[in-house]
Order: sequence, then structure tokens, then C-alpha cells
Amino acid sequence: MDPRINGFDYRRVTVADGVTLNAAVGGSGPALVLLHGFPQTHLMWRHVAADLAADHTVICPDLRGYGDSDKPVDTDGNGYAKRTMAADVVALADALGHERFALAGHDRGALVAFRAGLDHPEAISQLALLDVLPTLDMWDVLRGATAAVAFHLYLMAQPPGLPEELIGASPDAFFGHFLDVWTRDPEALPADVRAAYLRASRNAVPSIVADYRASAGIDVTQDSADRAAGNQLRMPVTVLQQDWGAALGYDAAGLWRSWASDLTHRTVTCGHFMAEEAPAEVVRELRALLTR
Repeated sequence: MDPRINGFDYRRVTVADGVTLNAAVGGSGPALVLLHGFPQTHLMWRHVAADLAADHTVICPDLRGYGDSDKPVDTDGNGYAKRTMAADVVALADALGHERFALAGHDRGALVAFRAGLDHPEAISQLALLDVLPTLDMWDVLRGATAAVAFHLYLMAQPPGLPEELIGASPDAFFGHFLDVWTRDPEALPADVRAAYLRASRNAVPSIVADYRASAGIDVTQDSADRAAGNQLRMPVTVLQQDWGAALGYDAAGLWRSWASDLTHRTVTCGHFMAEEAPAEVVRELRALLTR
């Protein structure tokens, strides 16, 4: 059996027609939903969730298409739109008795959280976004040879067929590559956790690709509409990210400020998997956000 978050109950919650999410739930108090990134599952929050459960109801789902959640076939390009995945999250919280909640997301989960903040401001009290840029800004800053660091974005943006075949031919090598190169502290991903991430990812190649493909399609369309309309995140926002701006030549805080007026932006020194490499720092920033 894969590792679990100690002290948390596991539930399966229906959030849409034919879609049930696996979620770990623990603690009591105001609700906080934590969304994982790639190539991970809800388990990435194990340290942070256990701490915050002392005074919050902490909900850690596997996103649609990941982990032990359902993986519907994307038939029309909307199945893994961040709008669709954000609606899942709001439905999950509501089903668990929380009409309003704080939300934090890492990597792919941060893009889902970003969309939830734009689409459901009445439901999101505070928003934390870890180590991403909004989709439009992400594509804009990837230029020239430096864009090679994001080769997987371009691979999975291709039409259905080839990306799934290539990744499916050697999934552990593909997903394991990111677990290796994106961490500065390999001990933060112990063998049993790494094995759980690889198992979950190799069993979800089509849906993971569909999630990324949406970020080169429908997500761009929907984010562009929000930018054109001047829509912004209305709630307090905290962004934690590595210093990618210095590496790729952009002003990360400035990009985020165009989307969020009530913004706290912090640069971290750990690797990408910050909730596992620097959980105390992440907890500290989340607790500060929850008081705003």
C-alpha cells in the first residue's frame, strides 16, 4: 500500500457526472484545500497538512486525472481545462460542508487554484500559489534555448497520440526525470514516496497529458478572456516560487501583480518540491496568509 498522510481519513467524493475524487481529510476548524502538482499526488502535502490540521480542516485531494481519483477520457478538449478541474475542487469542498475555504496549490494544482480564484471568488477566502506562473505568462517567458527547461510542456501540447505513446513507452524514466532534477534535497522524496508518485503517474499517462494539453489550448483561451476583461484575483494572494525570473529574465512579482492587487510574493531557496523540501517555510507562509 502507498504511504498515507498520518491521522487523515480517506474519502471518495463525487464532484461531477462520472468523476469521483480521492481526498485525505484531517483536523478541524476553517477549511483549507491543498492541491498537488506534477508528477505527484496529494501525498506531497503530508508534512504541511499534518501541521495545519492542528487548527484547520485540511482537505488534500488527488486532482482529476491523478493519483487515485477518476481519470475520465477527454473527448472535447474541456475535460482537463483548469476551469473544469477548479469546479471539481469547489464541489469537493461543498460536499464536505465548506461553502467557503482557503486554497493552496503547487505546480499544476496552483494553476487549478488560480482558475478557482478567478471563477469562484465567493468561495475562496485566501489563495496560495506555489512555483508557477499564470498560463499566459508562462508561455510568454519561455523563449529561445532557455525554453528547453520546459520541454515537457511542448511535448504534451501535441495532438493526441504521439505524446502518450512516447511517455507510455518509458513512464518511470520520464516522470522520474522531473523528480530527480527538480529537487535540491533528494532525501525529501524518500523511496516509498517516490515509488508512489511513479506508480500513480504511470497509471495516468493519458490524463496527465490531457491536463498539460489543455494548458496549450482551452486554458489559454479562458485566461486570455479574463486578461482582456481586466479580471483579477479578489482575495489575498501569496505566491512562493524559485527565482526563475532571474534565470529566465522576467519580473515574477510584477507578472503576478497584474493578476492580484493584494499580493505577497516570496522567493524561496529550496527546490521545486518546496512542501517536501521546506515544509516549515511553507507552513509559516500559509499561516501568515490565513490571517490576512
